[in-house]
Amino acid sequence: MFPELNDILHTTPETCEQGKAVLLCDKQTDGSFLVHHFLSFYLKGGCKVCFLGLVQSFNHYSLVAQKLGVHLPAAREKGQLVFLEGLRSSLDAILADEQHSSPPTLSPFQFLSTPDASLQCLYEFVRFSLSGISESTWKFPVLIIDDLSVLLSLGVSTGNILNFMHYCRATVCSKFMGNVVMLVHSTQDLEDEENNFVVKSLSHQCHLILQVEGLTTGYCKDIHGQLMMTRRSPSPVKSERNITKIFQYKIQDKNVNFFARGTSSAVL
Repeated sequence: MFPELNDILHTTPETCEQGKAVLLCDKQTDGSFLVHHFLSFYLKGGCKVCFLGLVQSFNHYSLVAQKLGVHLPAAREKGQLVFLEGLRSSLDAILADEQHSSPPTLSPFQFLSTPDASLQCLYEFVRFSLSGISESTWKFPVLIIDDLSVLLSLGVSTGNILNFMHYCRATVCSKFMGNVVMLVHSTQDLEDEENNFVVKSLSHQCHLILQVEGLTTGYCKDIHGQLMMTRRSPSPVKSERNITKIFQYKIQDKNVNFFARGTSSAVL
């Protein structure tokens, strides 16, 4: 995890809040470093984590986590981490369909064999993976998804994706009193209506939104982008407004430095 990001969020693995949904967005840059932060953050905090890795292999996440001081194979072996490798699972489901044999009944990617199918099988995987936490040694359950945009590429409708996230938040955040962290790619392409609709819809349902963007001025070796942090107020009172702060950042090998806009040594 990245200590400076914890300082910005005013949290630590020992004092993190429960029952929260966090939306991670990236635009014209790669926001995957936020996913790696929260994965190591919750594992170090003693939480039970269900990670839907829809983009990369387990080895990829394991190598990055090792730099951040977390050993994913050990976490998975002792039951703290449940990892779904989307690349392998989706391929298995597609090959099974091509061979005219139906995927296993409980396959999380069973929806690939049926057009416009719901994500109930994927939800059941999440629910089963994170149930029974009160009887274990883990603090509370956490669902992390990297990333939801992949489901759109696989032909899942926006309605089914939003329904899936609704049930995940209701189960993990409300029933289990855990947290949900999800990454979605945001684009400036007006024709990409489905992806932008998912981002906007989830933005209204999450407690914290972290959006990273590339610099409008182009590449800079000392500033890699900016982070916009928005905390949504749970109060229905109009005077209680959402709080938004903007930082710039620089990614290093094992850390990310954050600073207020215009305070980097590159511009002073």
